[in-house]
Amino acid sequence: MKKIINDPFNFVDESMEGILAAHSNLLKAAEGNVRAIVRADAPAAHKVAVATGGGSGHLPVFLGYVGRGMADGCAVGNVFSSPTSSQMKQVTKAVDSGRGVLYIYGRYQGDMMNFDMAAEDCAEDGIEVQTVLVTDDVASAPREEWQKRRGVAGLFFVYKIAGAKAETGSDLSSVRTAAEKAVSNMRSMGVALGSCTLPTVGRPTFSVSDDEMEIGMGIHGEAGVQRCKLENADQIAATLVDYVAEDLPFCKGDEVAVLVNSLGGTPLEELYILYREINRLLTERGIQIYRPYVGRYACSMEMPGASLTLMKLDDELKELLDAPAETPFFVQN
Repeated sequence: MKKIINDPFNFVDESMEGILAAHSNLLKAAEGNVRAIVRADAPAAHKVAVATGGGSGHLPVFLGYVGRGMADGCAVGNVFSSPTSSQMKQVTKAVDSGRGVLYIYGRYQGDMMNFDMAAEDCAEDGIEVQTVLVTDDVASAPREEWQKRRGVAGLFFVYKIAGAKAETGSDLSSVRTAAEKAVSNMRSMGVALGSCTLPTVGRPTFSVSDDEMEIGMGIHGEAGVQRCKLENADQIAATLVDYVAEDLPFCKGDEVAVLVNSLGGTPLEELYILYREINRLLTERGIQIYRPYVGRYACSMEMPGASLTLMKLDDELKELLDAPAETPFFVQN
């Protein structure tokens, strides 16, 4: 293992300390806890708060999207592990302005248990909490059971939609409805070319041969739908488009937002080669791209690979997607 770290067991806390030092104009620690990150002006007055959380190792998800127009706070767990309920309670209390808090996070059992506990504790303190689970990963459950799927890179779109809706002054129910609309109109699929290495483990999480790739692998290394011979960029693009576009399905005449995301180790140049073909394939299907996003949005440490997310848009979602945002890892004017 070659990593720029000190003690592997201090990896998360030292990362958080560095992020807070680098972005002190945007972020602060709730009650001095570097694993309970909130926007610098929290609680933002007269708006519903959006809170999230999850394991480390996925930057920019989760804490990278805390800021104006997106999430108000984030609880941070160990690498690939859920944050505690007490951390999430700290975040919730720090971001609540009296109008309620919307929890948004991926559908993972540990997160669900701890976030539900935090919500119950906060309710006893008079804070109303509602929850939206992100379930965009096509590989993790059949289409008819899409609400049981994992949350992956599509989290970015849900933060963007819910955060923009909250900034309009809408009530908690309306912010939740907008977030649910984003989730129900969104699908993702990834392809992994290799593994990542957790600092406290010191060896690759799994193995993929040099001439192989795994389609649909999860962001924690969960098994995908198929392991096959390594394909070229155009073939990978076609595979991802087929899985994602045919699942909702996305049809001729639809307008979509497109996210081509690095899983950590894939450089921008390769992502744009993918996007080049994805753009062509969607155009060929009569699907219009309203906004593309290409880059590192939700990672699995340094895993080589990429994912594709499509979100079907209507006028409301387009307006919310276009709204400005400013976070340490995402700025849109």
